[in-house]
Amino acid sequence: MTDAAATKLSVNLNAIALLRNRRDLPWPSVTGLGGQALAAGAHGLTVHPRPDQRHIRFSDLPEIRALIDDQFPNAEFNIEGYPTEAFLQLVEANQPEQVTLVPDDPVQATSDHGWDFRRDHDLLKPIVTRLKKQGMRISLFADGDGDADTMKLAAETGADRVEFYTGPYGGCYDNPKEEAKLLAALGASAEAAGEYGLGINAGHDLTVENLPALKKHIPGLLEVSIGHGLTADALQYGMTETVKRFLRACGNSV
Repeated sequence: MTDAAATKLSVNLNAIALLRNRRDLPWPSVTGLGGQALAAGAHGLTVHPRPDQRHIRFSDLPEIRALIDDQFPNAEFNIEGYPTEAFLQLVEANQPEQVTLVPDDPVQATSDHGWDFRRDHDLLKPIVTRLKKQGMRISLFADGDGDADTMKLAAETGADRVEFYTGPYGGCYDNPKEEAKLLAALGASAEAAGEYGLGINAGHDLTVENLPALKKHIPGLLEVSIGHGLTADALQYGMTETVKRFLRACGNSV
């Protein structure tokens, strides 16, 4: 169940797909482990289909859509990516509940920065409008650096939410002073986002250990998307127990 102040958990399947793609074999099963995660209480599944299909393949998307529709109708599908026309058509074909737009270069190993909302406003606004007309919630990847103007510009695109890039926070697990500095900045960004009517998601290098402090600084945190840390823990604890651990760290009753 999700408590009033709890944060929803979306399990990112990219790392599972990356492991599968090391061999021309159908295991580990992306939908199989995704189904385990949802059965354990996860609120949704996230994928980031990159142009080279190095982890999630385009053919995975309709299978994940069907898994949710047929077995977990209360769960959400979140598709992330840079909004090329090809990506937008992929999204429109699979109708996720949420689309998270990220400013990735296609060759990047992973997302590592938020949008420059001043520079990219004219790119983002019509895309946000296009997807929202189809009933999708739109989240924009953003740097949680404490700059209130950034949140104002993000809101002006018409997006529903921002997803704070928490990579720097996750990366300072052994540096308490830097961790405190980054948490303060994320909290300030969250406060500004709320003032401009934006909901708040977060993702990147989040763990069972660092989620509680993040939630303390962002009391209104709606959703986290977690892949690498969750998949690493699943190797040790199994997917079902790992999801429950992350749910508890997000404030959910399990």
